[in-house]
Amino acid sequence: MTDTAWIDSALTSARPQAVGALLRYFRNLDTAEEAFQNACLRALKSWPQNGPPRDPAAWLIMVGRNVAIDDIRRGRKQEPLPEDDHAISDTEDAEEQLAERLDGSHYRDDILRLLFICCHPDLPATQQIALALRIVSGLTVKQIARAFLVSEAAMEQRITRAKARVADADVPFETPGAVERTERLAAVAAMIYLIFNEGYSASGDTAEIRSPLCEEAIRLARLLLRLFQSEPEIMGLTALLLLQHARAAARFDADGAVILLDDQDRTLWNSKMIAEGLALIDKAMRHRRSGPYQIQAAISALHARAEKPEDTDWTQIDLLYGALEIMQPSPVVTLNRAVAVSKVKGPEAALDMIEPLATRLSNYFHYFGVRGAFLMQLGRNDEARVAFDRAIALANTSAEAAHIRMHLDRLMRDSQPRGAKAGK
Repeated sequence: MTDTAWIDSALTSARPQAVGALLRYFRNLDTAEEAFQNACLRALKSWPQNGPPRDPAAWLIMVGRNVAIDDIRRGRKQEPLPEDDHAISDTEDAEEQLAERLDGSHYRDDILRLLFICCHPDLPATQQIALALRIVSGLTVKQIARAFLVSEAAMEQRITRAKARVADADVPFETPGAVERTERLAAVAAMIYLIFNEGYSASGDTAEIRSPLCEEAIRLARLLLRLFQSEPEIMGLTALLLLQHARAAARFDADGAVILLDDQDRTLWNSKMIAEGLALIDKAMRHRRSGPYQIQAAISALHARAEKPEDTDWTQIDLLYGALEIMQPSPVVTLNRAVAVSKVKGPEAALDMIEPLATRLSNYFHYFGVRGAFLMQLGRNDEARVAFDRAIALANTSAEAAHIRMHLDRLMRDSQPRGAKAGK
């Protein structure tokens, strides 16, 4: 680690707690963010000389608060100051002593409130993710724009709009009760899952650019798990993200083409991530309070535990998807279950299962890709070709389209007379 790398690591780790506390003090995202940035500048100057404080987050909160109060005094002398305006404005070493005594009782709710504000229901999903990556994770606008494949100006505008909506939303700052805390926790978990999916759904040519979104989602999930250590659904969420991301190195070939799960080189899977994910889902299941993230993680765990594709327990996967259908009914869940059914009962049973989904999934790429695969297995090649053509028209990425074209090429070869295939 370089001479200053430890400072970067400490600032990144402390950011959610520090920004969350500053937001509680000033009740304004811009003020909280600016206060934290000013505190970071002071840390970069002070810490190399004096060494790190025992509690970097507390130091940053105290310094950030004092600097912001000074700014308010200078710029808005007629406005009342925030509560707790008893701190001195000397931002030298004396602040470290004050910071050490900072009350940490609000720690958990500060971070939960900060995360919840970023995923406020008034914000569309794209703004939720952008705001969380900027405010909680501290990614620059340039980094976020690159991950979303948009211009910096467009991303800056997206984040600005999100902040304006939050300011108008009148978010409560008092400590949430048990019911509201549970609701906030569910909303935050969903937002973290969205961040992960933004990275996981990248195609082969953008996977490297967007992979950091998966890593950041895992970091946020671990943060949430440290705050709510007895919540089995947060264990399940973290396990799910780890088990999914563990396969990252095997999901695309050198040309960026999709490699299906059964065809992946399992030696490329990240065994350390898998071990952590398996331990978490096993721990979650012992609580006997199952939820959608736990069930999805349990499905991923069955894939991870199979050394070879043929070792996969598809019967158990079918049962788990059945439980997920009851808990969280969705045509996409049924479509995924149909893949397991095809392994257990054959493609005809699976095709019967997805036929009723045709209307609701009429614009869904994966529906026609799966339907085409089942039809091809049944030898109904003309119908399979129609399904694959529709899938290509709905493909979201070049990798998805290339994967379907591979099936069409196979159908073309199989339909040729034997002499033609031999080049005669």
